[in-house]
Amino acid sequence: MKLSGKVALVTGTSPNIGGGIAQSLAAEGAAVACVDSRAENAADCARYIGSTGGRAIAITTDVTDERQVMSAVAAAREAFGGVDILVNNAAFFNRKGVLDMPLDDWQRQLAVILSGAFLFTKHVSKLMIEQKRGGSIINIISTAGHQGEPNNIAYCTGKSGLLNFTRSAAMELVGHGIRVNSLTPTATDPSESLERAARWGRQVKVSPALKHAFEPFRTKVPMLKLPSPSDYGRAAVFLASDDAGMITGIDLRVDAGAIARYWAWDPTSK
Repeated sequence: MKLSGKVALVTGTSPNIGGGIAQSLAAEGAAVACVDSRAENAADCARYIGSTGGRAIAITTDVTDERQVMSAVAAAREAFGGVDILVNNAAFFNRKGVLDMPLDDWQRQLAVILSGAFLFTKHVSKLMIEQKRGGSIINIISTAGHQGEPNNIAYCTGKSGLLNFTRSAAMELVGHGIRVNSLTPTATDPSESLERAARWGRQVKVSPALKHAFEPFRTKVPMLKLPSPSDYGRAAVFLASDDAGMITGIDLRVDAGAIARYWAWDPTSK
């Protein structure tokens, strides 16, 4: 197992991307602290990892509250002896544009995406330095952080900010043996997330309109197939493992070629 003996802390552990990454890290031997503002997300993720033979704890945390962040890091340390891997994934959608987004909404969304990553990076890094065994920090971006999407102003801005946050933190922490990288997902096939929610014991109602809603995304990416959370999970395992021991300050795109695509090219054309 690539992460045997390691401890990971993952923020935003819904059945979607965060839950998929948490389970992938656990499958490679890491103990996982599942952190979410919704108690049921943290609890269900940790419970499922435990049911498959892994080690995990659930921590309910507002990532914008420094005292709660410090408490979450302390809980991971108490449970597992430290933290070796941090995945900053906490975020939420609020699809409003510059003309209609209230200032409070803007500030709250940026606080979760940027301040949450800042606070966890700050306090986990201090613990990693104290441990003197290095570490890996992975910030979850989005294709929306690389491109201009209308009517999604705070999410795009926050995710874009995380790109340079990653590079700056990587340069600051490199002397402590801490690698900082980012991972860019894109529109994600919902099938695996729905299956995961069902495995977690949740009642899942699949709307026929859901698949149709993702079809325009699928036909715009060069691979003509959308990634699943487990695709991101494998990439996170790589970045967290010794296989990426000489990699810091980069963004690993797991986006089916979305960002690389020339804007006028239609992938469905022959």
